[in-house]
Amino acid sequence: MPGCAGTGSPLSKLCPKLILEGTRLTGKTELAFALNEHPRLVGARRYRYHSPLVSGEWCGFTNTPWGRGLINFAPEETELALSTYATWATLFEQLRYYSWIVDRFHLSTRAWQLTHAGRDIDFGWLEDRLAPIGFRIVLCHRPPETFAAARETRLRVSGKPDQYDDLELFIREQALFDRLAQASSLPVLRLDVAALDLPAQCERVADWLEATGGLHADY
Repeated sequence: MPGCAGTGSPLSKLCPKLILEGTRLTGKTELAFALNEHPRLVGARRYRYHSPLVSGEWCGFTNTPWGRGLINFAPEETELALSTYATWATLFEQLRYYSWIVDRFHLSTRAWQLTHAGRDIDFGWLEDRLAPIGFRIVLCHRPPETFAAARETRLRVSGKPDQYDDLELFIREQALFDRLAQASSLPVLRLDVAALDLPAQCERVADWLEATGGLHADY
């Protein structure tokens, strides 16, 4: 099971904790699913089981498709959003000896709120809770000239293709993500998704986790 691989020393148990961030068309969700099944992160799979993969993009604040949620909440939903983040932090703390992969989280919230609402949300308190239990950020990015080809690939499967009309928006948002990641107190890996295919991306992340002590809990 995830987070249960290994025997003997407590350090043999795999329980990495990753937050995948970045603008759209950078392959975060595909990478999240691949990492959540990668033997270097969660151990060898011998059967299918429930492995935790969560997302800040779950639009659970409204009863409409592509509605509001943890990232794009309205001003009057700020207290609800921050309470939800606190709930996630509590769950992660209570289940700290498990693997957690999060597809977009607080940096996505900051980026959306800065861009669309002109306000910054202070998540210093959240990072102060995530850091002691080993959370790290993988910032997915791509060179600006590669967005057009990525859009053509995405349009084949997208249920809302008009969200990809303005590539300049993504390029600007990517620069914002860079600044937010640089200011984060959590360890950050900047991953060029255009330079590596998906298996190679997974290996790069696994190498980084191994080199920085992010595969096991030493707390």
